[in-house]
Parts: sequence; structure tokens; C-alpha cells
Amino acid sequence: MGGAIGLDGATRTGSADSADDVGAGSVAAMSVLFCNGQLADAGALSAALVNYGHFTSLQVRGGAVQGWALHLARLQQGTRELFDVELDGAQLVAWLRQALLQLDAADASVRITVFSRQFDFRQPLRAVPVDVLIAIAAPATIPALARSVLPMPYQRELAHIKHVGTFPLFQLRRQAMQRGFDDALFVDAQGCISEGTTWNLAFWDGTQVHWPQASALRGCTERLLMDGLISLAQMQVQGEVMLSALARFSGAVAFNASGIWPLAAVGEQRFEQSDQLLAKLQAALAQTPWLAL
Repeated sequence: MGGAIGLDGATRTGSADSADDVGAGSVAAMSVLFCNGQLADAGALSAALVNYGHFTSLQVRGGAVQGWALHLARLQQGTRELFDVELDGAQLVAWLRQALLQLDAADASVRITVFSRQFDFRQPLRAVPVDVLIAIAAPATIPALARSVLPMPYQRELAHIKHVGTFPLFQLRRQAMQRGFDDALFVDAQGCISEGTTWNLAFWDGTQVHWPQASALRGCTERLLMDGLISLAQMQVQGEVMLSALARFSGAVAFNASGIWPLAAVGEQRFEQSDQLLAKLQAALAQTPWLAL
């Protein structure tokens, strides 16, 4: 990418496609944490252990982001619901720019967590100011290698919020891997497919892209892919996808902010045309410009 269009409409130079390591060696080796624009101290980190908050994860390439408006909207919505206050979007962007600049990190993986050092679980209704924890790590891209996933019964609590209660996600992933699969796919009590542990998915019937509809965390990447398919005039449909009816699909693909990858199988149901859907979704995501922070 030559010049990236900034969030303020200005054009900035830099490559959004670079796979180079982050400039700062400390970032390449581990996450660096900032709280409200300052390097996080033990006090900030100990408050985060209360495990009440929400977050978003994204990739930065050449100082630019795809779908920043969606990530910001997610953070603002979650802050209203969990803390009854407004999150200052302009301040958040300033802190993120500052953190990346301080580490000389043009390319990075970023996790932004909203919590409160003054939150007291004994008095959860007490009004408190929110804090923003920004973690900067090496850029990540999930390889587009076919994976097999194990369908497992599970319903995420408060599924519409990307909250920090991730224990069951990783425990179910662990159980799936113990049984020889690469990850877990969640199915609700009615047998409807909802989402993966840290990803959404789509199916392909040879003509249309199908988006499973059930109680799930709707990802920012999912929204970008849907919009991209509209731009490409690709037919798509949203609706319930039953685990028992997967034989009607020839392909399946999973995705999150770190990449898009084909699914070789869901349980015993194998897919022979997942690469076709992968190519379509990669083209769809490319319709979204990288916007410089």
C-alpha cells in the first residue's frame, strides 16, 4: 500500500501489507502494556485481575487499521453497558497513536481493554471512571491452513459483548485439541451453529455465502467481509445453520482480526471447496481500505 487515508481524511505513507517484525525488539518479544497513555504499573495490572471489563483486538500495518470505526463502536457500546459512561474516542486514538509511536511499532497486534481501577465488585452499581489498557505485541497473521473443528455445546454469556470472561473459550479449545481437533465450534441448545472460540465463520453452498445466525459475538471482520461481498455483488444470506444440516455445504471458512483460514471439517463433515470460499472472502476483505491512525 502506498498512502493510507487517515481517520481524519489526510493521506499518510506506509505499507499496510508488510510482514516485517515490529521495530522495537521488546514488542517483538512480548506485549508492552500502557494504561491511560502511560506504561502500565503493578497497580493498573492488579486492578485488571478483577476480571470485569471488555476489549477489542486488531492488527496494525504501516500505522493503519481496517475497520477502526467498528472497533471503536464496539468499545463504546461495551463501556456504556458495563460502566454506564461514555468512552472518549478521540482520547483513545491519541493513546493508541502514542503507544505505537513510543515503541516505533508501525506493524503490531493490539488489544484494547476497558476496565476500571476503581470498580468494586461488592458495589458494582457505584459510578466509576474507566481506564484503558492498551497491549502492543508483534504483528500476527494466522496462516491460511485448513483446520478441523469439533462442535461442542456452549453458549457464550452476554454474547454481544467482547468481555474478558474467556475461561470457557480456552478450556473448550483445550478439550477439542485433546480429541485431535484444532479448535472448538459452539452449538446452542437447539443445534444451531453460533461461533468458534475466538472467531466467526461462514459456509459456502457453491452459489451463496451463508452466515450462521445464533446468539454470538458478531466480529468486526465479519462485518467487513459482508460489506466487501456486497461490493463484489456476491450473493449471501444470513440465517440459522443447523449442525445436522452441514451436508448441504461444500465449503467453510473461519476468520477474526488476525486472518482468514479454511475449515477442512466440522466434526465428521468434511468440506472440499473451502478454498473457493477462502478466495472470495479474501477478495471481500481487500475492499476495505486501511485507515491510518
